[in-house]
Amino acid sequence: MATRTFPETNQQDTLNFQALEAKSIDYTSRFGQNFSKFVEALGITRQIPVQDGFTIKLYGAPEVDLADGNVPEGELIPLSKVTPVAVDNKEITLKKYRKVTTMESIQKYGANEAVNITDDALIKEVQKNIRGDLFTTIKAGQAVNNLREGTLQGALATAWGQLETVFEDDTVRVVAFVNPLDVAQANADKELTLETQFGLNYYTTATGTVVFTSTQIERGTIYATAAENLQVAYIASNSEAYRAFNMTTDQFGYIGMVHDTTAEALVVQTVLASGVLMFPERLDGVIQIEIGEEVTPVG
Repeated sequence: MATRTFPETNQQDTLNFQALEAKSIDYTSRFGQNFSKFVEALGITRQIPVQDGFTIKLYGAPEVDLADGNVPEGELIPLSKVTPVAVDNKEITLKKYRKVTTMESIQKYGANEAVNITDDALIKEVQKNIRGDLFTTIKAGQAVNNLREGTLQGALATAWGQLETVFEDDTVRVVAFVNPLDVAQANADKELTLETQFGLNYYTTATGTVVFTSTQIERGTIYATAAENLQVAYIASNSEAYRAFNMTTDQFGYIGMVHDTTAEALVVQTVLASGVLMFPERLDGVIQIEIGEEVTPVG
């Protein structure tokens, strides 16, 4: 009879904390890098660290009371007045997520596969929610008629021209959000190179407009704004509160994450926290354009 030796070959060992910490570091690092590259692709230059519950005001076009500039020599110059007009508020809040991976899943698929597969899915959903918050805000943009009814190119050209007018005193880079099926329809016979950031595909038009595709945008409508009009507010994850729970954070401060084992339930727990809000500073600088149906010329 063969002598049994311990530990047995291929035994499912208990996950150690060092491996779990490495997972947290890996996920937070990848999330931070992906989001940072997405922000860069959008052309956003302003990022604001804030506290939980901070209220952000969204503005329309400012009201300008311009005084008479014809002032005689030596006389007091009258005051002009610029009044910002707040049209909406957004509150940034800390969002918390938790999931567990069971011992049975680890036994069946292996520790790395069971934890990684579900962590990947969780992170992707968090990313989707951040994009969704941005899309919800930009869908409140003012409607503008398509200069060339029935074509995506016409809608994008209209967006570029309209935003060049709204921000006439600034050099702007136009960003548009479109349903991928509208892009596919418009480019069925063209060769198009797509880039990918933060779960979104994008390309750049001849006018320099950056076009992002998302199924969260309904087909037949595009939304656009100036990159300079977009901002990111985030609750810095290097705060004392994150450190109190030994959460690993990314280098940019967007997300905090921790893994641990819960022995009484025989599960591995993943907990993450993040507070990120992408928003346009001026709502009058956000527009929506219907692609519409192409009109067949008469004759």
